[in-house]
Amino acid sequence: MPTAEGTATIRPSTRAAGRVTVPGDKSISHRYAMLAALAEGISTIRGYSTGFDCRTTLACLRALGVDLAWKPGEVTIEGRRVASFAQTTGPLDAENSGTTMRLLSGILAAAPLVTTVTGDASLRRRPMRRIVVPLTQMGARIDTDGGRPPLTIRGARLHGIVHRPEVPSAQIKSCVLLAGLLGAGTTTVEEPVPTRDHTERALQTFNASVTRGDGRISIEGGQPLVARDVTVPGDISGAAFWGALAAGTPGGDILIEGVGLNPTRTGVLEILRRAGADVAVSVDDAESAEPSGRIRIQARTWDDFSVAPDEVPGLIDEIPALAALAAIMPAGRIFEVRGAGELRVKESDRISALAAGFRAMGSEIEEFDDGFRLQARPLHGAVVETLGDHRLAMAFAVAATRASDPVIVHGFGAAAVSYPGFYETLVHLTCSASSSLPR
Repeated sequence: MPTAEGTATIRPSTRAAGRVTVPGDKSISHRYAMLAALAEGISTIRGYSTGFDCRTTLACLRALGVDLAWKPGEVTIEGRRVASFAQTTGPLDAENSGTTMRLLSGILAAAPLVTTVTGDASLRRRPMRRIVVPLTQMGARIDTDGGRPPLTIRGARLHGIVHRPEVPSAQIKSCVLLAGLLGAGTTTVEEPVPTRDHTERALQTFNASVTRGDGRISIEGGQPLVARDVTVPGDISGAAFWGALAAGTPGGDILIEGVGLNPTRTGVLEILRRAGADVAVSVDDAESAEPSGRIRIQARTWDDFSVAPDEVPGLIDEIPALAALAAIMPAGRIFEVRGAGELRVKESDRISALAAGFRAMGSEIEEFDDGFRLQARPLHGAVVETLGDHRLAMAFAVAATRASDPVIVHGFGAAAVSYPGFYETLVHLTCSASSSLPR
């Protein structure tokens, strides 16, 4: 598994400048593939993420009998009705992808099949009761291992419900909406705090009607989807690491092109500004379901900054990049996150793992149950562990460029889960080289 492989030695650099593109958005890629698999006709998805997580979704769909063709950056999918999905000969392997498991479970809950969905050791530790409860209320039967994977899903004729997730989560919302689309009646998800809306936009792109307002998202079951030719913009979560690198490096200046600018995902840009960076945004495509354009980040000054609990749902995946920025700021600058307890049940316990890695490099960190407080200190050489978490791999590599001596990142290969080629782009932007390529 790529999540457990690869070591890179990152050498110090004083440069962070250049022009880059980032891989296709992981969240959008998953959703387009699943909806294309349900749509009537043949869809072409350009810019599809090259990350391992999104390839996992394609592998699962193929195992269910969906005809598709994949080449780097483009996928063609011939849709079929969920009633004609094939019975798998063994468990579906979601590997390290929580998005694959949670969203696909919403579809499988309506399929006339008995399907087991499992994953790697990391994914099997992640909580799934949050989707099991609403899917069971809708009519499916799901067996779990104490609320965790593997999930054995016995599909059924589903009916609509009103569901209010215990924790704001785009994945839970999406799972329920997909099940609602394939069920009968109206399904509504209530959100006290808005989460990313890629699923709502994607449903509308593939011809489904979604009603939104007053914190409620509703969908009528039984709507037919229609195949589309769509383009996935660059992933702003990957771009956030280059934003951190530029904002934290004196003289830093990085232009990121073709990146997604969905308003529910751009909160990280405001945090970069809050930390003292100059951030300029140009929208090149405002007509598509997912707007895109260019982001230019330049280092200007460095200020204490924080992420409040009500901001966390909109940028939970970008917190490791923001931690990397905090770690490379001048000594004494402070970054604090609260209300982010969800970080403890990601690919790793990201709070503890981030703290361990940055402490090893010299940062001062205090952990909380729901976040942490990082105070910048001069960074030095160290050996750090990613625990197979792609966002930790990228965060530690960015911070390592500002250390006084080389930093060895074990498990660096995990970056390929969402960003194949991250190492090469880091070298391009910093003109630094490692003593050994990731292996």
